[in-house]
Amino acid sequence: MSSSAFACNISEFKAEAKCNGDKGVIVVTDTDASGTPATITVFRTNNGGVEKQIGEQEVKGSVLGTSVTFSEKWKPNATYRVHVTASPYVDEDIAGGLTTPAAACESSTPTPPASPKPSPSKSTPAGSPTPSASASSSAPASAAPSNAPSPAAGSSNLAETGANSNTGLIAGIAGALVVVGGGAVFLGMRRRGTRGNG
Repeated sequence: MSSSAFACNISEFKAEAKCNGDKGVIVVTDTDASGTPATITVFRTNNGGVEKQIGEQEVKGSVLGTSVTFSEKWKPNATYRVHVTASPYVDEDIAGGLTTPAAACESSTPTPPASPKPSPSKSTPAGSPTPSASASSSAPASAAPSNAPSPAAGSSNLAETGANSNTGLIAGIAGALVVVGGGAVFLGMRRRGTRGNG
């Protein structure tokens, strides 16, 4: 009987439904101090009592406990049957089976996407500099119209310059110089003619 006290026992196996981040897992822990190799098979019980095997793994227990993990996107309040086979000691289900928590792991997932949604609304104030950018772009637009009138203004400046006395003065001086030059040439020719006759 003392040897059977250290033998593998179904009470040394425990099954839990947990979350690994946003993913569901089923963890089975073996605390069999004898280290008897065991095979863990997990079945999901669907509506109508139909079962579906979701995985099977080998485990070798220890005093501190050795765990095996089954990836399973479990739903809230779902039921699972966990069967343990450790020949020749155990060939039965964990008593009571396994019922998953009332809250699914995915419930934590929608929260992070909710926080990025305010971020775009924060970028909406950032959009307010865009009107100022359009205002600054309107400044170059006003610069462009100022460039467009400037040729007209230049032509009007030329017209004004023609109306000014500066243009008339310059034309008058030029005309006077032409007359003076012509007169000088005429007088020079006349003197030469007088000398030639004398």
